[in-house]
Amino acid sequence: MGATGSAAFKGAAWLKAPDLLSVMDALGTDHCRVVGGAVRDFLIGRAVRDIDIATDHQPEEASTRLRAAGIKVVPTGIAHGTVTAVVGGRPFEVTTLRHDVESFGRHARVAFHGDWEADAARRDFTMNALYMDAGGNLYDYFGGQEDLLAGRVRFIGDAAERIAEDALRILRFFRFHAWYGRGAPDADGLRACRQNASLLEILSIERVRDELLKLLGAPDPVALLQAMQEAGILERILPEAKLGGRLETLITLEHALEDISALRRLAALLDRDAAALLGIGKEFKLSNADARRLAAMATGGAPAKAGLAAKDLRAMVFRIGAEAFIDRAVLDNEPDDADAVQRLIEDARAFTPPTLPVTGHDLEAGGVAPGPAMGEALRALEEAWVASDFSLGKKALLATLPGE
Repeated sequence: MGATGSAAFKGAAWLKAPDLLSVMDALGTDHCRVVGGAVRDFLIGRAVRDIDIATDHQPEEASTRLRAAGIKVVPTGIAHGTVTAVVGGRPFEVTTLRHDVESFGRHARVAFHGDWEADAARRDFTMNALYMDAGGNLYDYFGGQEDLLAGRVRFIGDAAERIAEDALRILRFFRFHAWYGRGAPDADGLRACRQNASLLEILSIERVRDELLKLLGAPDPVALLQAMQEAGILERILPEAKLGGRLETLITLEHALEDISALRRLAALLDRDAAALLGIGKEFKLSNADARRLAAMATGGAPAKAGLAAKDLRAMVFRIGAEAFIDRAVLDNEPDDADAVQRLIEDARAFTPPTLPVTGHDLEAGGVAPGPAMGEALRALEEAWVASDFSLGKKALLATLPGE
């Protein structure tokens, strides 16, 4: 299919942004087009964020043209024809038109060419094979616009072949449907995902983790998680998952609060104790901060129920931090409590935990030797201080020590 120009497309403000235009002008507007997510999101009225550009220039020629225009070039994926052009701190991935000569799971040997339709044919879904030039002309070779507007996530060509080229496309199929689909997933795509589920075993845990968290960040991923479970896919990537009321309740409350967290939804999906969550966090190679945050959302922890007394709220925030408290408040309550939970969140963010006014030096000066006894004494003083709603000063706290 050739260009399908539209006055509405030509007037798109994001296409006129100076940083994007500088990259496209450097490449030559007849030699490049925006491709994929930016076009897809624009066509359905979503905000355009990351912008990828395809070009018929060879990678070396593209780099030379960009540098000649004073644009910084980073060879981020030069073996696959990708360089990153940086303008004013904003990155644009620029990739030469290509097709896969030989595929190795997530890796492929590629050949560069100047055939736009052949480049589109190697992509995963029709809605991701949409191109737009600087003039606002749309290029749609496989009915991607129609599929996008219909909420239909459809593989280009044979779904099983697309999956054999890259097993990550199984997870992307469900993730994209969660974000862009309507109704039941495409039957051919779902069948191919089910039949090739064993290929997921070759994927790195980092890639699986990233796709799962992107899926969980969708407005309502429950139906897609159920479809993954029925297709035997969820058990392969997260055998500990428990679909049910806890996750659905959380999602409803998150929407009421306008506060969505993929990590929080993962905790609800797992519904495990702290040790188990910490282990899963490490298995998924989460950052240390995210692994600790996940563990703090374990079942059985101190509840942060609506109506919690201000003194108890401050004590919890002091012990676990505001972020962990907010996670607990959203996980521990019902959608009907949204207003009360919002107040808990605001109070937690407004509270700045103070510092215990007694130090080890104070205890040593009072005759407590360094070591286990001092640690135990400090913990006891902290408990008394927190119980007083942080009102006891140094003198009063030291007076509680034995022998004082």
